[in-house]
Amino acid sequence: MAGIFKKTYKFAAYTSAVITLFLTLAMSVFFYFNESLNYWFLAGFVVVCYFFSFFIIQYRVERFIYKRIKKIYDDVSLLDATSLQPKQITTDMATLTKEVERFAHDKKLEIETLKVRENYRKEFIGNISHELKTPLFTVQGYILTLLDGAMKDKSVRKKYLQRANKGVERLIYIIKDLDMITKLEVGDLNLHKEDFNILDLIQNVFDLLEMKAAKKSIALTFDIDYQAPIFVNADRERIQQVLSNLIVNSIKYGKSNGTTEVSVEKLVRNKVIVRITDNGEGIEKSHIPRLFERFYRVDKSGSRKEGGSGLGLSIVKHIVEAHDEKIYVESQIGVGSEFSFTLEKSK
Repeated sequence: MAGIFKKTYKFAAYTSAVITLFLTLAMSVFFYFNESLNYWFLAGFVVVCYFFSFFIIQYRVERFIYKRIKKIYDDVSLLDATSLQPKQITTDMATLTKEVERFAHDKKLEIETLKVRENYRKEFIGNISHELKTPLFTVQGYILTLLDGAMKDKSVRKKYLQRANKGVERLIYIIKDLDMITKLEVGDLNLHKEDFNILDLIQNVFDLLEMKAAKKSIALTFDIDYQAPIFVNADRERIQQVLSNLIVNSIKYGKSNGTTEVSVEKLVRNKVIVRITDNGEGIEKSHIPRLFERFYRVDKSGSRKEGGSGLGLSIVKHIVEAHDEKIYVESQIGVGSEFSFTLEKSK
């Protein structure tokens, strides 16, 4: 309490004490020379003089500071004048200091956020333009070649039209993925949750990707021989998309004659965690925080040879988070990577 008093009223208190001391000395000298000094009168005078001076000075100073601070708030329109009340003003200007500090802190965070967003926007525009112009130029090149005379040769015409069609298919693939991410981000993609055996779904994905894995002699396998089904509650189609994207990535960046292993473990009473582990080249730690950004590629040249839209992991993250679940990444260069995500168990 004493600390609050000193902080709030010390100016008025010190000034009142000086005035009271000066007037008391003056009165003492006056009564001393007139030989009529009355100590009780002098004590009363000290008390009255001090408190009268204190309240007058405190009131006047507060009014003076309030008017000046109010003018600052009015002049600096960015400060919120509605948060300023007369009772908040003290002679140490604490309210103004806190308000200005809060304003400066908020603006600093806002500027930093805007800089991050601007850098992300520039990088995103650069990435998407690169992803789109490659198939566009490919399609344009084959069509121009046909228009320049190659159309007369039936074998060349068919081959070039097929290659142009592949470029168009890649454009459609990228646009579909972008459309899905947009829907996921704005919450416009409805999830149709149901109970299903996650082990059967993983086996289905293995069957679909068996030939792709065989080209690199990569084995798709479970970590153990599961004897009983594991039922989860989720959107079956979307979780299949998550599994497909993660397993395809493990095949793309896995080593020849390697393994992609999937496990399903109990995490807590109502959750399971699905792990997709490979023994591929691994990912540097500096890349991991940005893996789920749209079009972000760890190895830009190598990954482009492998194809894909560059949106797979971003879609995976959005689908998992749309289920109110979490996705995790662990990786070590030369050892391999592990992507895992949680799912809710069936009740």
